Amino acid sequence: MKSLRHSLRGFTLIELLVVISIIAILASLAIPAVTGALTRGQITSSLNNARQLVLASQTVALDSFTTGDTNMPGWPGSNSFSKWAKDLTNAGMSTNDLRKLLSAPGKQCDDSFSAGSAAFKVYGVIDSDPGDMIFMTTANWDAQKPGPPTGEPFQDKGFVVYRKGGDGSIYRPAQATNPPVFFGNTNVKA
Repeated sequence: MKSLRHSLRGFTLIELLVVISIIAILASLAIPAVTGALTRGQITSSLNNARQLVLASQTVALDSFTTGDTNMPGWPGSNSFSKWAKDLTNAGMSTNDLRKLLSAPGKQCDDSFSAGSAAFKVYGVIDSDPGDMIFMTTANWDAQKPGPPTGEPFQDKGFVVYRKGGDGSIYRPAQATNPPVFFGNTNVKA
């Protein structure tokens, strides 16, 4: 009988507190790594969205070339972000797909496609501009005033830049103050 009672013995309070404190320490070490990986994944997703938007713009521009319009959609002329978005939807992109591509965590584009609600800024380029001309950046970075990114999306964690030539990259805040050669002509037409 004595051995049966001894086998039903549970954990002491000290043992439970030690295990809970070890779990808390491990969790506090893991949270920053998980948060950083999540942010990097979101920025990479925005890089992919920018690529899709640049390809769609180039396709519409190529299709428009036969009509004599040699500019990327919406540029120059009205310099209107909403006109650029309308050109893409008129060319066959669904409004819902465009809204999803123009959104990012913390910055959801509305159906009016106003520049203030989009996660991206689109800069005016024309067919004769060099391929290193900046075409699109995430809204938290300003090509006219290089420096640390601020605002949505991603605050100061990084930003995405896509050039007219079709290549893009993710930059970290430290790279924003001295833009690498990648930016080429930062004299963009905004």
